[in-house]
Amino acid sequence: MIPALPLSLDDLLHGRAVEWERLEFKAGWNPLDVLHTLCAFANDFHNLGGGYLVLGVAEADGRPVLPPVGLDPSSLDRIQKELLNLGHSAIVPPYQPIAVPCEVDGRHVLVLWAPGGQTRPYRARTSLSRDSREYAWFIRMGSSTVRARGADETELLGLAATVPFDDRMNLGARVEDLSRELMVAYLREVGSDLAPEAETALLADLGRQMHVVGGTTEAPFPLNVGLLFFHPEPWRWFPATQIDVVWFPDGAGGDRFTEKVFRGPLHRLVREALDYIRRNYISETVTKHHDRPESTRVENFPFEAIEEAVVNAVYHRGYDTREPVEVRISPEDLVVLSYPGPDRSVRLDQLRAGRAASRRYRNRRIGEFLKELDLTEGRGTGIPKILRAMRDNGSPPPEFDFDEGHSYFLVRLPAHPAALTAARDDVTQHVAPEVTPEVTPEVTPEVSKLLVALEGERSRAEIQEALGLLDPDHVRLAYLNPALDAGLVEMTLPDKPRSSKQRYRLTDAGRVWKAAHREGGER
Repeated sequence: MIPALPLSLDDLLHGRAVEWERLEFKAGWNPLDVLHTLCAFANDFHNLGGGYLVLGVAEADGRPVLPPVGLDPSSLDRIQKELLNLGHSAIVPPYQPIAVPCEVDGRHVLVLWAPGGQTRPYRARTSLSRDSREYAWFIRMGSSTVRARGADETELLGLAATVPFDDRMNLGARVEDLSRELMVAYLREVGSDLAPEAETALLADLGRQMHVVGGTTEAPFPLNVGLLFFHPEPWRWFPATQIDVVWFPDGAGGDRFTEKVFRGPLHRLVREALDYIRRNYISETVTKHHDRPESTRVENFPFEAIEEAVVNAVYHRGYDTREPVEVRISPEDLVVLSYPGPDRSVRLDQLRAGRAASRRYRNRRIGEFLKELDLTEGRGTGIPKILRAMRDNGSPPPEFDFDEGHSYFLVRLPAHPAALTAARDDVTQHVAPEVTPEVTPEVTPEVSKLLVALEGERSRAEIQEALGLLDPDHVRLAYLNPALDAGLVEMTLPDKPRSSKQRYRLTDAGRVWKAAHREGGER
């Protein structure tokens, strides 16, 4: 089976989802240049997830020249064999990229996907002449491949045997723990060329092509990042993988509060938490002016700033730390707290000025997946975007904080003064969504589909068929259990949950929700 790319070729050629410094184009096959670039991507000096090298496409100022020059079709097999040989004999430790032949505008090109290696640092031969035996370290600096020297070489050597936590194999899990349905849904969303064959490929092969499975052929294991994105219950391996949204109607010092916990695959829990915050806690204040017809409209908290703060917390938190991401909301402010703090290279004064740039990314693979899903841009843009969003909304500036030990990271977004005044005049404005949670329960997209599909009394197998799903465990964990917990669906035999005669039906609350949904008024 010919391997496929995790991204579409169109995305690579137009720089979408992957920043340009992770891309390199070459008009032809130059073994030594290709070797050095692959070595640099394997070293992944800035923990960005490696990169892509496209052969057969010329470049101008770092951008591809289209239509492509193309490669001789008869040379593709020979080039791939040379790559195999170079990976074993010219790079130490051995390293192999994933080579994918493609066709663009009738011309043949070869795309080399080079994920960050797990046994870095890597050295490559400086010459391919028979008598040369000199090796050197290569890294990426901007859009160029350079030889690591001086401080850069010292820092690269310090990465020996250090693989980021999200890119490590999880020896306590099995490849079968990965959900094919979640993997296929992701590939379709990002427009990957791998999507059409993903439903029939062997799960281990699919996982390797998506670079979420490692290990030997006879003993494969999922990587941590694979379990975080492609298992419905990642907290089984990484406790507190969740976002806690806590509302303090009387302020952080008050006695009353309500809490909503979001769990699930990383990208889903991020989207569900943000959607919940947008629907329940974002309000717009309109101020009319006597001296001009235009009204002033401001949000209590600009959603763009919240989105950046929450996504960055999920991106940069430590998944070997038993602490959730917390979002604490009161009429006065919104605080996002995550553990641990930023990289040691980040200084607080630079961070507050929006000029801090980390030399290390704790979770390079998580960042890669989030970028491909357009949930983050990466490259240190989050803090400047928060500053800009607050400024554009007319809000007070955000506050950033972490302690001397970098054990936590806090982002505080003060409420807009106009919104705060309006909230004091109508103290029930923000309380309403949480006063009667049993009347308007939170419904995930999966539960929504279940409620729409459920007619009368149905077995789990009938529900699975109605939903068009293949994985019974996923149906149970992502659809049935949350609906049962929310009181929207009930068992016909609650005292015998494992009975072969067990059926499921809507409760009164489920029927109310379904009726409202059909009327176009989903709560």
